[in-house]
Amino acid sequence: MSDNIIADIRPPKRFRLGRLITWIVREPMTAFCVAILLFFVLVAVFAPLLASDPIAINPAERLTGPSESAIWGRDHLGRDVFARAVFGSRTSMLVGFSVAGLTTVFGVAIGIYAGMSRIGGAVIMRLNDAMMAIPAILLAIALASLMNAGVVTVIIAITLPEIPRMVRLVRSVVLGVREQPYVSAATSIGTSGLAMVWRHILPNTLGPVLVQATYACASAIIASAVLSFLGVGTSPEIPSWGGMMADARSYFRIHPELMAYPGALLSMLVLVVNILGDRLSDALDPRKTRRGSL
Repeated sequence: MSDNIIADIRPPKRFRLGRLITWIVREPMTAFCVAILLFFVLVAVFAPLLASDPIAINPAERLTGPSESAIWGRDHLGRDVFARAVFGSRTSMLVGFSVAGLTTVFGVAIGIYAGMSRIGGAVIMRLNDAMMAIPAILLAIALASLMNAGVVTVIIAITLPEIPRMVRLVRSVVLGVREQPYVSAATSIGTSGLAMVWRHILPNTLGPVLVQATYACASAIIASAVLSFLGVGTSPEIPSWGGMMADARSYFRIHPELMAYPGALLSMLVLVVNILGDRLSDALDPRKTRRGSL
């Protein structure tokens, strides 16, 4: 058997977590973005240690500037703006990571089935087309309006519109992988369906799925802020960046900082996640052979 034939039936280099960590360390911009993302995660986890009660009302100090008790000032109800921003990071991070995780789990499972089954795939993709014909934010608003306000409601409302995108991506990858010579070789030696998926199909979807998951996370963070801003997301007593901006819009001319603080944090977090997604997309692109790719 010639070397060319062996190369054709040999599976491509798979995605490995160790290579991902090494790549992050070698890429300064990526490492910087990861550090900022970890900073947001730590702030969300240790929020009770970093800030005071975010829902405590002090009418005597409403709309006051920075002070020792409130370094970013207080809002129209006398609540600590810094504390609400810190605890609001919890809502954004929880929604973003939860939506990305749920989208990945359900999207990969449905996408692999759609790619491996011709009849099932045709039915699933027609349902996908129907769901994708509806603007995602409108579908999320409709779902959030039908259920009780809360973080779980926001996660469900944002996840459902995101799943079809992941399904379409995974199915396209599976359709390409299953025609590869190494898959045909595995089939010829009697590899079963589940073993085929686990050994050859699933590992080759991890790269594109990881990139899409970062975009789903960023999209979910923005969508959760939009829902809270419109009043159909989390309940008012739960601090959120979108809710803070909604409360501050009536006082924007006299106290623009009330909207600037949560807006800046939201923009920074989404920008970091999107940059990570772009960097991963470049590194995992098999057509690129530049140094440092995964």
